[in-house]
Amino acid sequence: MSSGGSKKAVLAAMLANLGIAVAKLVAFVITRSSSMLAESVHSLADTGNQILLMFGASRAKKEATPLHPFGYSRERYFWAFVVAIILFTLGAMFAMYEGVEKMLDPHEIESPQWAIGTLLIAVALESWSFRTAMRESAELRGDATWAQFIRRSKVPELPIVLLEDSGALVGLMVALVAIILSIVTGNGVWDGVGSFVIGSLLFVIALVLAIEMKSLLIGEAADPVVEEQIILAIEESEPVVSLIHLRTEHLGPEDLLVVAKVEFNGDLIMRDLADSVDQVEANIRARVPEARLLFIEPDVRREYPQGPPLEAIIPEP
Repeated sequence: MSSGGSKKAVLAAMLANLGIAVAKLVAFVITRSSSMLAESVHSLADTGNQILLMFGASRAKKEATPLHPFGYSRERYFWAFVVAIILFTLGAMFAMYEGVEKMLDPHEIESPQWAIGTLLIAVALESWSFRTAMRESAELRGDATWAQFIRRSKVPELPIVLLEDSGALVGLMVALVAIILSIVTGNGVWDGVGSFVIGSLLFVIALVLAIEMKSLLIGEAADPVVEEQIILAIEESEPVVSLIHLRTEHLGPEDLLVVAKVEFNGDLIMRDLADSVDQVEANIRARVPEARLLFIEPDVRREYPQGPPLEAIIPEP
């Protein structure tokens, strides 16, 4: 899937969260509900996060420079990691603090109909955003479960929007239940409990996102299915005798680095060998278009009684 799908999902989430944040802030001013305040900060944080994701996608398009010869594709991963940090600090910590404060000093919710009405509107908007993200993720997800998609996806924006929107929907339900319990029991402590639960939920989501984005920043290999296509592309090339070893790494969602040592027919002269390397590269790109950076090293297979030395596995820089 192109970056257009993730951009559409992020834009839908940003517009939904901005509208929800304004509605929740107005409702908080009227009701003085702690859960409503926690939810408004949550939505404001999500709106800022979507702006950061679009900023990262824009920065990733910069041309390569001598200082960054492989380009800026990892900007998308960096800003996605920043989103996880913001979700933790601005969203989770604030909501948990507000919840503890209101549990220690509860007060009655004013104009509860405003709070309930605002939450129902927010559910409708979040559902629209969530549905958009699911639709745009469908092609990339394939037969994988949603949990597997979030774990394996190399496109950072879609897992973030999916987790944020699903967390927002759960948080809205928690806030709604907390407000109703506060009204029914006449005890405002439930409002504080709702705020604390929302903060805890945001903490878990932020932790999952931070772990996944850290993995992408460090560098993840291509999916096994993609690597299988690369192997087939190499081995089906006529002058290739065998593939000695292969290493892949995602520099960005659409930028895959491929490094391979390949044994070619020993009778090839230099010009024919160069043409054969070009043919292997063309075959790889035909099967895996995101394999933008290819380094094919001709070599011969050696037998190592004690196993291959490190330099025989990892190519020289």
